[in-house]
Amino acid sequence: MARKIIVYSTPLCAPCEQLKGYLRAHDVEFEAKDLMMDEEAAAFIESHNIRSSPVLQVGEQLIFGPELGPEKVDEVLGLE
Repeated sequence: MARKIIVYSTPLCAPCEQLKGYLRAHDVEFEAKDLMMDEEAAAFIESHNIRSSPVLQVGEQLIFGPELGPEKVDEVLGLE
């Protein structure tokens, strides 16, 4: 069973758009959640004490901040 992939982002967030573009370029299906419009998504992220975007969720794993780069995305998703 495939792991669910979610990108939590905010409007006008350049790194958010870069992450979504990177995933699209690698044909990775994902759900995008806008933290400004989706109160439930915002509460979920806040419950993990995360105060930045984007946040990539792969299954139960949350990746964000300095850790969230192409190398980590490739590793977690099994991309080359």
